[in-house]
Amino acid sequence: MSARVPLLLRAGARRSISTSAVRRAEQVGTVGSAVPVEKPVGGFRGGAVHPETDNTLLVVHLMIFISPPSLPQLLGFSAATALGVYYLQEDTKVATGLLLSSVEELQHGTQRITSHLDRLTAVEKDLNALRAAAAVKEDNAKVRAEMKKVYDGLNLELLDLRAHVWGVEQDLQKVVKTESIRI
Repeated sequence: MSARVPLLLRAGARRSISTSAVRRAEQVGTVGSAVPVEKPVGGFRGGAVHPETDNTLLVVHLMIFISPPSLPQLLGFSAATALGVYYLQEDTKVATGLLLSSVEELQHGTQRITSHLDRLTAVEKDLNALRAAAAVKEDNAKVRAEMKKVYDGLNLELLDLRAHVWGVEQDLQKVVKTESIRI
């Protein structure tokens, strides 16, 4: 009789520990080494930020792999690039419009300030002309002193004139009395 050989050692009875073909395919390689995994090599991340609100309007994520690009990757990259360029142009257009309106407001403000300065210059010239033509306190005091002298002189002349008229009246009365007696 044949010697008894354990069932596990027989040639046809060998079984693997894994139960499916998928699991057997995963277990390719040695026990101690890790299976190399392809990782993305490079990448690009860009975005546009709205100038007033600081919100990100567009963020484009593109991953570029070492493997040769396939048609879907190329189409995706082209579409993302075109979309990015479109949003960038729209943002540039909005920013240019805002800048243009700011420049126009600045020009309008500058024109208003220039007109105010012109008016201030004209008022300043008029004020200087009035200051040159206006009487100062010293001039006013001189004119007052001269008027006082003239008034005092006129008052003295009036008194002299009254005295003269009184003398003429006295002479006239004497003449009238003497003439009336002779008649």
